Amino acid sequence: MHDGQNPAEAAQDVLRGAPDGLPLLRRVAQSCVQLRRRKVITHVLATASMTREDVGRLSYRDPRADVRVLPTTRVVDSLTAGGRQRVLVALQALATGETAYIEGGVVRHSIPADLVQG
Repeated sequence: MHDGQNPAEAAQDVLRGAPDGLPLLRRVAQSCVQLRRRKVITHVLATASMTREDVGRLSYRDPRADVRVLPTTRVVDSLTAGGRQRVLVALQALATGETAYIEGGVVRHSIPADLVQG
């Protein structure tokens, strides 16, 4: 995400090709990691159902990358511990309707004040 950009705008910027834009419903998880030089924030967003045709039109901002839609269990099994935590927290958030964030490996259920965009 760029400064001043909300998660929905960031998602639209990164994934292009949906005829009417991504049908975003809500942000369900957010992970913050402080690296040596910068803070990395990963958002997981819930979308409305998309057809195979709609998904097939999606392209990632980096032309070297491919967008792939895979079964959840296959993805979860292949992730690093941090990636697995983000996906499982996001799936739990979808199931419960709650938004969560992960900071320092700890799952929290409200968004910190410094990350709320007004």
